[in-house]
Amino acid sequence: MSHYFETPTADEKRYEFPAVIWGRQYGFTSSSGVFSSTRLDLGTSVLFRLTEPPQDRQARMLDLGCGFGAIAVALATECPSVLVDAVDVNQRALGLTQLNAETNGVSDQVRILLPDEVTDDTAYDEIWSNPPIRIGKKALHEMLDLWLERLTPTGTATLVVAKNLGADSLHEWLESRGWLVARLGSAKGFRVLRTSRQVSSR
Repeated sequence: MSHYFETPTADEKRYEFPAVIWGRQYGFTSSSGVFSSTRLDLGTSVLFRLTEPPQDRQARMLDLGCGFGAIAVALATECPSVLVDAVDVNQRALGLTQLNAETNGVSDQVRILLPDEVTDDTAYDEIWSNPPIRIGKKALHEMLDLWLERLTPTGTATLVVAKNLGADSLHEWLESRGWLVARLGSAKGFRVLRTSRQVSSR
């Protein structure tokens, strides 16, 4: 069965639409075969609504499961000094992220990558994600185990998860894996979680 987690083989139908993120107006292009093909999805909208944009600094950030690239483009726009890796398994999504980075003037800050193209020594100061919950709990846990370990010692991961798709159980699982987890807020049936490493008392 074709799914937006995979690169689609069917013909592409593109859609253009505006979105306001952290008070800025953007124009995006998405398409069939990509998550949220006709608008900024509700979960990502809640993620932006319940957070403040990060401070601009020399840093490396990750948009994990980038879709058409809304998070990557917004991070790069708000933080002209950062480099953002936009990672997805769907190559159509990566192509759209590249297009949207170019359209919004941040293509020099956004790197488009398949997961296997990220080198083993890459570390991130911040990870932002509307993770693909529907890939199943086992696959999701494996994905988060892999990518959260790429956080720097002071790094954070900000995730938005639907409550009815297991946000609270994911919160508990992350804590069981040794992560500190704070709930930043809830809206429209979504939780926004911020994850960081345990700080040693020594």
